[in-house]
Amino acid sequence: MRAITALLLMTAAVPAFAETAPKVEEATIADLQSMLATGAASSETITEAYLARIAAMDRTGPALRAVIATNPDALAQAKAADVRRKAGKSLGPLDGVPVLIKDNIETKDPIATTAGSLALKDNVTLRDAPMVAMLRKGGAVILGKTNLSEWANIRSNNSVSGWSAVGGQVKNPYALDRTACGSSSGTGAAIAASYAAVGIGTETDGSVVCPSSINGLVGLKPTLGLVSRTRVVPISHSQDTPGPMARSVTDAAILFSQMIASDPADPATRDADLFKRDYAADLPRASLSGVRVAVYRPEMNADLTKAFDAALAVLKAQGAVLVDVEKPKLEGIGAAEFAVLLTELKADLNSYLATTPAAVKTRTLAEVIAFNETNAATEMPYFGQETFVAAEKTNGLADAEYLGARAKSLRLAGKEGIDVMLAKAGAQILIEPSYGPGWLIEPVYGDQYNGPSSSELPAISGYPNLTVPMGLVRGLPVGLSFIGKAHSEAVLLGAGFVYEQASKARVAPRYLPTADVGPGMDGAR
Repeated sequence: MRAITALLLMTAAVPAFAETAPKVEEATIADLQSMLATGAASSETITEAYLARIAAMDRTGPALRAVIATNPDALAQAKAADVRRKAGKSLGPLDGVPVLIKDNIETKDPIATTAGSLALKDNVTLRDAPMVAMLRKGGAVILGKTNLSEWANIRSNNSVSGWSAVGGQVKNPYALDRTACGSSSGTGAAIAASYAAVGIGTETDGSVVCPSSINGLVGLKPTLGLVSRTRVVPISHSQDTPGPMARSVTDAAILFSQMIASDPADPATRDADLFKRDYAADLPRASLSGVRVAVYRPEMNADLTKAFDAALAVLKAQGAVLVDVEKPKLEGIGAAEFAVLLTELKADLNSYLATTPAAVKTRTLAEVIAFNETNAATEMPYFGQETFVAAEKTNGLADAEYLGARAKSLRLAGKEGIDVMLAKAGAQILIEPSYGPGWLIEPVYGDQYNGPSSSELPAISGYPNLTVPMGLVRGLPVGLSFIGKAHSEAVLLGAGFVYEQASKARVAPRYLPTADVGPGMDGAR
C-alpha cells in the first residue's frame, strides 16, 4: 500500500511540460550544445524550458524551494547567445547554457545577494563576483540564485541545513522529507531536479561535497586559490572556495575549467592562471590501469559498507591497485579548525559588509547579530546564533591563538593527514565514502548527521575533493570521494570519470514523499 501511495504522490508531484519545449530533464551540456548546433532548440527556448520547470516544481509540485530568485535578465542573455551562434562567434561549451548560482555569490543582475538572510535582502550590488564574470566570458546564461543554509551554515551549531529566512526549507528531490544537506543545498537540489544543467556552490567544510553526495551529483571542492572568492559572502579566507556541481564528471569539468582565474583582489589566486586548462578534454582517455589508490574505510553501517565495497570492485575491475590505509590520529584538529573559522568569520564578514550598498544597514557582524535578535521570529524560529556570538568575541587576525590554530590545523590536515595516507599507499588518489545518506529534516533538533564525512581534511588543507555518485542506499544517494594533493584536479577528475563510466551508479530523482529506509537509517547520530 505504501508503494502505491508513494507512486500516486510521485505522479502528482512532477508536472507535465509543454510538448514543444526542449527536453531539458537530465540533459548534459553536450545534449544542450547538440540541440543548439542542430537547431532543435535555441538558448532562448532552453532557458524558457528551465524557467518553466522551476515555476512548476519549486513552489508547487514537489515544492523543492531550491531557488531564491530567477534572473529577469536571463532571457536577454540567452538571446544574445543565439545571436553570437548565428554569427559564428560562439564563446565555448558554456555559451548559451543556463547556470544557477548560489545566493552568497554576487552577480550584476538586478537581484539581491542575500546569503539567505533578511539582513541582506537589499544587497543588490549590480556587480559580478570575478568568478561569475568568468562564466559570462564563456557565454553562460545566469539563470538565477539558489537557496542555501542561511549564512552558509555558520550561524549556529544547531542549524537546519537548507533552511534560510529568505528561501525557506530546501527539500531533497529523492525523498522530500530528507535533507538536501548544506550549505549549497539549493544548488544540489536544483541541479538534481534539472533546473539547470550545472550550478555553482561554495564550500568552507563540506558545503559542496555534502549536497552533491546527498543529491546524487558530481561536486568538486577545488584546490584553494584556483577560483576567486572576491564578492562572495565569506566565512573563512583560509578555507572558502566556490566549486562546480553537475550531474556528470564531464559537465563538472567543463564548468570548473571556466571558473579558474587569477584575481588581483584575492591573493590566494595569484598562481591560478598557471592551472587554467580544459579539464574535460582528456577525460575520455583517462585510465586507472595500474594506478595505486589509497582506500580509507571509516566506520559506517552495513548498507553504506556494501555500496562502498561495490564501488571498490568497480575500481579494481578498471585496473586500480587498491591499498588500505588508516587515518592518522589528528588530536585537536576540529577545535583548531573551529577557532580559525570563528576568527576569520568576524574579520572577513566585516570586510565584506563594508562594501555593500548603502541600502544594507547591517555593516558589521555585531549589527547582524542585533538584527537577528530584533527579528527573531523570522530569522531564528528554529535555531539561534551562538556561533555568530562566539565569533564576535574573537580578537582579530593578529591574535596569537588564532595564528597557532591555523598553523596546527593546516599541518594536521595536510602534512600529517592526507600526505601521510597517500605516502603509505604510494598513491596520488585517496578514496572514501563522501557522506552517509540524507537524514530527516528536523527543525527542532537541527541536523542529525549519520555516517562518515570526507570533507574535513581536504577543506582545512585546501586540497581538492571530488565526489561522484555511488548509487542509492535504501533509496537515498551516496557519493564516493576522490581526494588528492593541491592541484591534482586533473588526476581526480580522470579517476572519477573512469569510475562514473564503469559504474553508471547515478539514478535520477523521483520526488518521492519519503524513502523506505528501514531501521537504523532514521537520522540517528
